[in-house]
Amino acid sequence: MRVIAGKYRSRQLRSLRGMDIRPTSDRLRETLFNVLTAGSPDALAGTVWMDLYAGTGAVGIEALSRGAKEVHFVESFASAADAIQKNLQSLGIADGFTIVRESLPKAFWHMERQRVTADVVFLDPPYRLSDAYANCLQALAESSLIWAMSLVIAEHDRKFDPAEEFGPLRRFRRLEQGDAALSFYRLAAASDVRVSPAAT
Repeated sequence: MRVIAGKYRSRQLRSLRGMDIRPTSDRLRETLFNVLTAGSPDALAGTVWMDLYAGTGAVGIEALSRGAKEVHFVESFASAADAIQKNLQSLGIADGFTIVRESLPKAFWHMERQRVTADVVFLDPPYRLSDAYANCLQALAESSLIWAMSLVIAEHDRKFDPAEEFGPLRRFRRLEQGDAALSFYRLAAASDVRVSPAAT
């Protein structure tokens, strides 16, 4: 596993064994960042990221390599959080990040208190934890952690559908590659939010 591009291009990253710690593949990570930087190699400069269920931190580290200002790595497993720390140290990254060693959505509460607002949120729960997608995306939709221009991206099994919407958070793109898929979400404009019959 390696950093694809940017300041730390081609540098190796530490990984962990086990299916619950499943780093986003180099190929899928490259596809993701090609989408995010299409037409502008500096598109991520100065952005704030949240890397949820961060595992080894590969996605957040890729963002830092490509100019992100700040990444909040959220990882509740001690061995994975330690691996993130070691990967950052091995690259000489000393600032511009926090490692939140808490489970979700509890970690959101602490980040809201710190007034974190992310431009990009990436989440990649263990595929077997299908409920984690709905819980996390709904909590994000109801939080102050994202804003009108925030992009929320969920990696998931190609055969699994996290759902089209979570309150005002709406999927606008789905990209498949091999056995994996990426679902892209944004907050809908207030005028576009659907009102259920029960609420009228």
